[in-house]
Amino acid sequence: MEKIRFEGEAESVELYVLDSTRLAGKEYLLVSDVAEGDGDCFILEEIPAEEDGVNVYRSVEDEELLDYLAGIFGEQLDDVDIAY
Repeated sequence: MEKIRFEGEAESVELYVLDSTRLAGKEYLLVSDVAEGDGDCFILEEIPAEEDGVNVYRSVEDEELLDYLAGIFGEQLDDVDIAY
């Protein structure tokens, strides 16, 4: 399982990438704070790199989009139960 370090303004965090999907030309990641077992999951939207070549990721906050993406990830990952 791939582990990615996300750098924020005040801190950095390492998250495990559980899955990804592309929807309407945008890339979304399902990430977790643990590699296996129960943990906190987040759905992140990729913002393509600009001049510096570094992609930016932000949390999906739109409830309808979040529900839709959770359904997609739930179908793609048979052994994962996404609840929020």
